[in-house]
Amino acid sequence: MSQPKSPARFEVIFDAEGTNRAKFRNEITVHKRLSHPVSVSLPTDEGPGHGGDGTAPYPLAYFASGLTACVMTQLRAFSRRLGIPVGEFTVNTRCHWEAQQHGTGPYESRPLGFTLDIDLGEDASVADRRRLIEAAAKGCFIEQALKPGIVTHRLKVGGDWVDL
Repeated sequence: MSQPKSPARFEVIFDAEGTNRAKFRNEITVHKRLSHPVSVSLPTDEGPGHGGDGTAPYPLAYFASGLTACVMTQLRAFSRRLGIPVGEFTVNTRCHWEAQQHGTGPYESRPLGFTLDIDLGEDASVADRRRLIEAAAKGCFIEQALKPGIVTHRLKVGGDWVDL
């Protein structure tokens, strides 16, 4: 009788180093460690309304892009692993925060929610598309780092969006 395989474990490590020399422009270098190491430069800046010069993407643009890309990558990878047919697909993400400021002091922010509208087309059954989205959500490192319950998903079924 064969022994059941234990789950394969692996680690994912990213380090980031940042320098700010003036105003709101930040020079950030991100390093992926362990397997397939790579380093990338991701500068950030704020717009004029927040005191920056708008010379690079806002920091939250990277957050929104990262969350969207992470889920999209897992959808593609897990569609293959689960044998669920998926052609071209779209994900539209809404990241929503609010901040409160008293006088001229620092403000405090909090997330109100992150909604990912996922259109996987009609190649697979609704049940398989739901299963795929649930697997991708569990596999997305960024989503798993967020406060439980703050991220929601909706699946496009026909012309309607269905909450998952």
